[in-house]
Amino acid sequence: MDISRRRFIKWLVGIGIVAGASGAIINNLPDTAKNSVSNLLPPGQYQVFNMPVLNEGSIPSPDKTTWNLEVYGLVDKPLNLNYVEFRSIPTVVSISDFHCVTGWSKLGNTWEGVRFRDIMNMAVSQAAATYATFESENGFTTQLMVADLSKDDVLLAYRLEDSELSTEHGGPLRLVVPEKYGYKSAKWIRKIKFTDKLELGFWEKNGYSNTADPWKNDRYY
Repeated sequence: MDISRRRFIKWLVGIGIVAGASGAIINNLPDTAKNSVSNLLPPGQYQVFNMPVLNEGSIPSPDKTTWNLEVYGLVDKPLNLNYVEFRSIPTVVSISDFHCVTGWSKLGNTWEGVRFRDIMNMAVSQAAATYATFESENGFTTQLMVADLSKDDVLLAYRLEDSELSTEHGGPLRLVVPEKYGYKSAKWIRKIKFTDKLELGFWEKNGYSNTADPWKNDRYY
């Protein structure tokens, strides 16, 4: 799907409005607070205090009674977990920052869910599996290297700030990869495919960086 020029310009205008409002708040902080916040923000980012809702296309309406998570590809034990089964897996709580490629950052978010590497271990990923591709309810895909997904703070999350994750923010299950821009933290996850090949996802095919490192300002090709 191509991103139209009109939609892109409209999107940038919206970002400018939000950025201006957020900047006014930060500028009213004491110098010590401003310096502290600045140290937490990657290049080109500004702080927001509520998590915006951004997505391409319509928001799906997953039904938890029929929902399942399929894990397949280069694994020895493929998984097909319903929602109750997934929620029975031991959970962790992780506090991390979220950086959107559009320029905003929400600091100190409390996520709860299952570490990705625990799912990887349950499925027994093969040595050749160097990538994982995530497939969402709405057909969105993204891919990351297994090495990046194996870190402590990478979750398949279903709670945010002590509440069940809303559909708007990716419920019932989303990926959270704090060290990447937000488009890598795919919402509405339904399938995970382990592979040995590079597979560019939706945004990556539309000009966004596949490595997506906020601290290197690595937004676009």
